[in-house]
Amino acid sequence: MKNHLTAIIAISISFPVFAQQTAFYTDPETKFQEAKAYFQKEQYSLAYPLLKELKQDLRETNKANTPVTAQEIEYYSTVCALKQNEGRAEDAALEFIEVQKNNARVQMMHYHLGEFYFRQEEFANAIRYYEGANIANLSNREIADMKFHQGYSYFALQRFNEAKPLFNSIRNIKDDPNYLAANYYYGFLAFRDKQYGEALESFRIVENEKNYGTVVPYYIAQIYYIQGKKDEAISYIQQKLQSGSSSQYYDLELKQLIGHAYFEKKEYAKALPYLEDYVGRSKKVRREDLYELSYSYYQAKNYTKSIDGFKQLSGKDDSLSQHAMYLLGDAYLKTGQKSNARNAFLFCSSNSSNPEQREIARYQYAKLSYELGYQDEALNSLSSFIADYPASKYNTEAKELMIDVLANTNNYKDAQAMLETLKNPSENSKRVYPRILFGRATEMINDGRLAEADGLLNQVLEDPYNRTVLPYAYFWKGEIGYRNKQLDTAIKYFHAYMDAGAPTAGEANPVNAKYNLGYSYLRKENFKVSVTFFEPLIKAPALNTDAFTQDAYLRTADNYFMMKNYDKARSMYDNAIKLSWPAEDYATFQIAMLAGVRSANEKISGMNTMIRKFPKSPLAIDANMEIANTYMGNEKFREAIPYLKAVAENTDNSSLAPQAVLKLGTAYYNIDNNEEALRQYKFIVDRYPSSAEAEDALDNIKTIYVEDGKPDEYAAYMRQIGKPLSADTEDELTWAAAEKLYDDQKLNEALNAYNSYIQRFPSGAHVLEANFNRAEIYNTRKDWNNAVVAFEAVAAQAPNPFAERAILSAARINFFELKNYAKAETFYAQLKQLTSNQELKLEAMRGLLRCQYNQQKWTEASANAKELTASKGSSADDKTLANMVIAKSAQVAGQYNEAINAFKSVVQLNKAALAAEARYEIASCWYLLNKFSESEKAAFETISKSGSYDYWITKAYILLGDIYFKQKDYFNAKATFQSVVENTTDPELKSEAQEKLNRVNAEDSQSSKVGEN
Repeated sequence: MKNHLTAIIAISISFPVFAQQTAFYTDPETKFQEAKAYFQKEQYSLAYPLLKELKQDLRETNKANTPVTAQEIEYYSTVCALKQNEGRAEDAALEFIEVQKNNARVQMMHYHLGEFYFRQEEFANAIRYYEGANIANLSNREIADMKFHQGYSYFALQRFNEAKPLFNSIRNIKDDPNYLAANYYYGFLAFRDKQYGEALESFRIVENEKNYGTVVPYYIAQIYYIQGKKDEAISYIQQKLQSGSSSQYYDLELKQLIGHAYFEKKEYAKALPYLEDYVGRSKKVRREDLYELSYSYYQAKNYTKSIDGFKQLSGKDDSLSQHAMYLLGDAYLKTGQKSNARNAFLFCSSNSSNPEQREIARYQYAKLSYELGYQDEALNSLSSFIADYPASKYNTEAKELMIDVLANTNNYKDAQAMLETLKNPSENSKRVYPRILFGRATEMINDGRLAEADGLLNQVLEDPYNRTVLPYAYFWKGEIGYRNKQLDTAIKYFHAYMDAGAPTAGEANPVNAKYNLGYSYLRKENFKVSVTFFEPLIKAPALNTDAFTQDAYLRTADNYFMMKNYDKARSMYDNAIKLSWPAEDYATFQIAMLAGVRSANEKISGMNTMIRKFPKSPLAIDANMEIANTYMGNEKFREAIPYLKAVAENTDNSSLAPQAVLKLGTAYYNIDNNEEALRQYKFIVDRYPSSAEAEDALDNIKTIYVEDGKPDEYAAYMRQIGKPLSADTEDELTWAAAEKLYDDQKLNEALNAYNSYIQRFPSGAHVLEANFNRAEIYNTRKDWNNAVVAFEAVAAQAPNPFAERAILSAARINFFELKNYAKAETFYAQLKQLTSNQELKLEAMRGLLRCQYNQQKWTEASANAKELTASKGSSADDKTLANMVIAKSAQVAGQYNEAINAFKSVVQLNKAALAAEARYEIASCWYLLNKFSESEKAAFETISKSGSYDYWITKAYILLGDIYFKQKDYFNAKATFQSVVENTTDPELKSEAQEKLNRVNAEDSQSSKVGEN
């Protein structure tokens, strides 16, 4: 070294011209060596200033003359800058790699730049430059550091397969500073790859180290558990947890694991505190964790807490959910919550994961439905259970329950259908059968389906087990006969009812039977017998006498009148007048009629009194007619004219108008006013061409023209109205043939003949009757569309002898069969206007109310309801519908309390469809008032008491779901909506329930402890 230095000095003396160059080699060389010494000692902060100064002093001549030294200065200074994490060092390193041709230094610069990026946590860049380094140029320390750092970079970028071998190469070098970290990360990757032995080996090395001791035990415990060493896992976890919950980062997870291990060992009491702590402190848990905690509570007989957990596990179609629902049902039963247990078994029975549990759950659901009063659901569930599990050990008990349901249900429609499918009914089923038939018959009677009800009652009469319902069957047979005007039938069965002891059940009671018998004999004009039934029903007349008794009292008076016991009749009519009963107008009218027995003048005076006192009474027109008839009978034609005009011009009752006009013509004729008489007769022919009076008017017109010597004008008039004087022989013969077929009951041939007659003679003399007869034929065939068209043709020409019957039939067909309520309303309104028959008028008003009700025309319906209930003879059914209308009107107006009261009146009066609807609406009104307890109670009442009315039962179930949802009882809300979705056949209600079920599920998932697995 001294020699080398001497030579350098000598050269400098000999060649003074290079003095400046020599200075670079002397002082800079020393500085460079000093800097390298610092660098080798990793004292980069001391080396870097020297290297930085040397780099700044470099000139192009230096780089050209001493390129190696210049490159080394560039290398060391850049590496020091990287070590110092200088921001510009990155660009310098990249330039060095790009420019320099020294592969060894370039590869080493790759290493140092990779380290720089590693420190900056730019792991992707770090990996890129590590991969460009060559370990041949690195020290052992640098090689080890690069492997660990490169492995960590791969790990951070989740390139685990590339990271793992690098960690593996370091984890066995005990004196390496990264020895513990390499084992820690290698343990994770081995655990990930299910190499549990190697993972455990690495984790054991670091488990007690400060940096890893709070994390690694969780994985060690998992490895023991996975390897089936549950006792070792439990012991290990308990050891780690002894220092308190803060000693382990995965404290909750360790408790979850030890709880799970105990649970699998069926040591539920030991599992419980760990699972309880884990679930309680976690925001969300797996379904399996919540199940294990709930099951542990269940085993500890803490059913309340087990219920809280199990009910959050509904809604999945897997074995865990099914078993949870099965245990939930049992827990609810053990705590006396049958309704909730029923819903739990519903969920369980909807899941097919475990066939045995599903079978038991289906039976339990059916049984609880029965016990809770869900008779319709119990019947369906028991029936399907028996069909699906004929060999079940519960089969016999299920059949016995089903028989009990049939014996106690008022779901007569389904009960009848179900019972009739049994091939070998038991004695108990045979005994209950006539009761079911009878119950279904009464429902049909309430719904106006009399023919079907009559058929069922006939079956009851023939059944050998009918003893308990026989008297009631007699009553309703009599009632149907009475309503169908089959008076002999009515009398026969009402007497049979009375002879059977006349037991009371609602409308079937001796008072109603006697009342109807009285009317039946009255209509048969057997007044002597009629009065024996009416008179016992009346008490001493008083102001507060009910409408029913008032009517019986007046009918008694009528009977005495017809038996010519005028004094008795007059006394009774006088009492009605003195007490100002609603029928005071009728009593006044009858007294006037009684007066007519003695004196025409007294009759006229009495009728005038009636007209004056009751000008708006429907009997006022009859009174006018009676006065006119009396005057006409006494040939006081001039005096009769003003009364006849009053009848003819009245618009409230057009049925008497043709008769009044005809008599007007006769009166004018008899006072020699032929011109006015002729005008009246022609008016009848023009306005009422199809009436019987029109035929009489034509005869009278002929008489007047003949008397006046104007036969030509008569002929012209007849041609003008389409009735030429010469008879149409072909018309009469064709008609006679059709009539003969109809009389012989050859209905097919008669129908063809009537159709042919109408086609050939559209203006024929008998077109009206032909249309009516063909309508009757179509009606008997239930060809509703053709029948209604023919009836309408007759109705359009009212008044005529067939008009009232045709209008009534057209109204009934449109209402009951075609459900065309708007058109039915038109016909009922026409009938109400036309008829003078009180019973027909009542039916017209009833029909109007029903039509308006179905069209939700509440304003018109309310007015009509009041008129109907105020009318004589209005029935309980009338009052029912009237109250329904009042309730609906109040409900629409938001007056829910008023609506509830009216709906309750409906329930008291009716046992059929309207009662079912009213019960539901009561529940709905309570719900809208936010009185959920009352609403729930009313909904259950709808379900248990609404019999065969599936629509309202289903609506009640949906309302129950709404109530539960409002109360955040998501479990029962889900069960209720799901039951509707699975069981209803109504597509709209199914869709509504499904939509609400989806909403409940969404809300439940947000509030539930269970997270996404």
